[in-house]
Amino acid sequence: MADEAYRAVFLRVHPTGKMVLSLTSESDGKEAEYAQLVAEQLGIPPLDVKVVPADDDRFGVGHGYNTTPSEATAAAIMSATGKIRDKSRLLAGMSLEAAPESLDWSDGAWSRGGSSDPTQLRTIEDIALYAHGSGALPPGVEGGLDAQTVYRG
Repeated sequence: MADEAYRAVFLRVHPTGKMVLSLTSESDGKEAEYAQLVAEQLGIPPLDVKVVPADDDRFGVGHGYNTTPSEATAAAIMSATGKIRDKSRLLAGMSLEAAPESLDWSDGAWSRGGSSDPTQLRTIEDIALYAHGSGALPPGVEGGLDAQTVYRG
């Protein structure tokens, strides 16, 4: 029965651009790998990602999640970082006054037409601050820059 229960990862990007990756599962010794995975996907230093296994503060005790480490955790992290990038693209578009689909992703930043002009790009850190109240949000988009993936496996 325990193998059938779901697990979850929750990625929170603070206004500073620092991140916390919370896991429902116990430590499996791969926390540094998970931090590196988040860093590679979002263009930040791995030291800016804190990984918290069995995060009772986030998920509580007796939450019903499977706490056994899983080989599927990395895929769930990729899903959560993808959600962060998707939302960050919308926010970067709003900030740059550009259509989100016209923006390019490179080295942890969205830019208008691949521009290297600093006024035409937004890093994930810029977007995190923007998402936490420094700019207007697109219709239907909530503030903050967080993502959760619930998975089985």
